[in-house]
Amino acid sequence: MWNSYFDRRRFLGQSSLSVGSIALAAMSTRDRVGATQGPGAVHPAMEGLPHFAPKAKSIIYLHMNGGPSQIDLWDYKPSLAEQFDKDLPDSIRKGQRITTMTSGQARLPVAPSKFKFQQHGQCGRWVSELLPHTAGVVDDLAVIKTVHTNAINHDPACTFVMTGSEVPGKASLGSWLSYGLGSQSDDLPAFVVLTPTWSAGAMAQALFTRMWSSGFLPTKHTGVALRSGADPVLYLRNPDGVQPQDRRSMLDALSNLNKHRFEMLEDPEIQTRIAQYEMAYRMQTSVPELVEFDEEPANVLEMYGPEVSKPGSFAASALLARRMVERGVRVVQILHRGWDQHGNIAGDLPAQCRDVDQACAALVKDLKQRGLLDSTLVVWGGEFGRTVYCQGGLTKTNYGRDHHPKCFSMWMAGGGIKGGIEYGSTDDYSYNIAQDPVHINDLNATILHCMGIDHQRFTFPFQGLEQRLTGVEPQRVVSEVLA
Repeated sequence: MWNSYFDRRRFLGQSSLSVGSIALAAMSTRDRVGATQGPGAVHPAMEGLPHFAPKAKSIIYLHMNGGPSQIDLWDYKPSLAEQFDKDLPDSIRKGQRITTMTSGQARLPVAPSKFKFQQHGQCGRWVSELLPHTAGVVDDLAVIKTVHTNAINHDPACTFVMTGSEVPGKASLGSWLSYGLGSQSDDLPAFVVLTPTWSAGAMAQALFTRMWSSGFLPTKHTGVALRSGADPVLYLRNPDGVQPQDRRSMLDALSNLNKHRFEMLEDPEIQTRIAQYEMAYRMQTSVPELVEFDEEPANVLEMYGPEVSKPGSFAASALLARRMVERGVRVVQILHRGWDQHGNIAGDLPAQCRDVDQACAALVKDLKQRGLLDSTLVVWGGEFGRTVYCQGGLTKTNYGRDHHPKCFSMWMAGGGIKGGIEYGSTDDYSYNIAQDPVHINDLNATILHCMGIDHQRFTFPFQGLEQRLTGVEPQRVVSEVLA
């Protein structure tokens, strides 16, 4: 019985009349033929990509998980001081949905920011006192104040900002770029994810792997998540008694077995397995050198701040990100948790800003002085913003804010981006967009454009649809922020 089943399965797997084999062969052929065969390239770009000359070759995406408060950081609203503890006008709310965390409150009292703002740079950008270091590089930033999203809660909103859809199972931004553009490094993955520690006292939202998953794309394009401690990759060293040549011989034998299996089944996941084993072997030598900061000049370490010497900190992750793009990694995604301030903004928001402020500014300056900023796109933001009205008790010195998807602030810098500009404006309550809305997928289209990709032509067939990062609805490149 088993033999007859195996014979039928092998026949169907090898038959040119098998629908399954035709589909699998088409997918694997697309991977093999669609790659630009550069000399010795382990992870090349697809043929025909980029669509046009890119301004950026790499991207560092700084995701502030939980939703930073735009009113307290970037969207200066001095007139709100006169509205303290007054009810949010119905003409501003406009019947828009709010979360169940505040829908049961008797009132929605307006909470002006308790933090001071000042103008900085030649551009005169208004920036909160919580971001003194980032304020020093505003002439390199394009601040977009009218980003908006469809989702009002964390899980769907994080899924949306990273995959262009609230529906799980879609491919993430980093996976799309890995799939299309590959890596410039033979010894490191194309897409790396870092999850540093955070300082806010409140519990942080969970991180789901779908934020860096390849979804329907081949699994070799899933982001490689490094651990946040002193040992970013487990089992890098060979066990006692195993020499490097022994490991090489074992992998060669395993690769030959996997290649034989692929010839039988034409399953592209087998190729993924082969590639993963090979990359793991190369990372045994590349990762220890990557995470060793001893060679960094003292002035560079000082620029990132005292936390840079602490493994797993945001500062260490930011410096690591620069070292990775310097070595050819295509996408680095840093997810910093703890930005969900439903209460105690006075204590938790300053702590979060201290985690990231100096390191973000140092990253921009470091890339710039090394000549890498022109070819590296840096993106900073969360999955949504915060409400102007207070959640819970309101005082002059402390308050909380609920989720707000209708308008929030993000910034971009580097490859292809015009520095020193501000795009879009919100109403006096930072509640609605007054001018120049930017949907999350408009932002994704703009990111792809900077990387030399036309988002409308960058597709993958799945479930009867030509899937795109930017979805099926019309989206636009925000050309106004491009250099």
